[in-house]
Amino acid sequence: MDEITLEDAKKMIAEAEEKAEEVGVPMCIAVTDAGANLLAFHRMETALLASITISQNKAYSSVAMKMPTDEIGEAAQPGEALYGIGNTNDGRIITFGGGFPIESNEEIIGAIGVSGGSPEEDMTVAQAGLEPIQ
Repeated sequence: MDEITLEDAKKMIAEAEEKAEEVGVPMCIAVTDAGANLLAFHRMETALLASITISQNKAYSSVAMKMPTDEIGEAAQPGEALYGIGNTNDGRIITFGGGFPIESNEEIIGAIGVSGGSPEEDMTVAQAGLEPIQ
């Protein structure tokens, strides 16, 4: 796969939404392309309004930093190499779990970002969203 398509993004969102229902938490799910441009977005009914921007910024962060947001968070702790990174890019870099890059042939072709629950719940739902394209 050379790039993430809208059809791929729709499948990812459907799978993520199914997992969110299983977890019992309404979520916002964002999928971006390799340039961090929003390709598809879905807000489940009653998902937190703040999660709209957070989910999109999780996907942005994963593309921009080429790593999952939970790993950005680990590297952003005091004394670590990326300490303070969350204050850059107009605050768009998210430093807690729920965003994952989408890779193909060792290239980042997009990302998924999920927000609405705890970081662990968001990560579980985002990982489910990756399944249709793996």
